[in-house]
Amino acid sequence: MNDKFVRNIFYFEEFYLDFYERLKPAVKKKFNWTLGLIASIEKVPEKYFKHITGSTGLFEIRVEVGSDIFRVFCFF
Repeated sequence: MNDKFVRNIFYFEEFYLDFYERLKPAVKKKFNWTLGLIASIEKVPEKYFKHITGSTGLFEIRVEVGSDIFRVFCFF
C-alpha cells in the first residue's frame, strides 16, 4: 500500500469503534488492512469498497474472514 493517504477516514460518534471492539483479533486485523487500503489508494477494488446502487454517496466496506462476511456502511 501507499504511504500517502488519498482520503481521510472519520468515525461517526462511537458506532464503528464500539463494533470494532467486539470483533475477534483476525477480523480486527483485516478491517485495519482494508481501511488502510481505502485510505491509501485512489481506485479501491469493489470487493472491499462498493457503491450502494440507487444511493448518492453511500458505500459498503466489506471484509471477509474465513466464511464470515462483515459490512460497514460509509459515505463521502
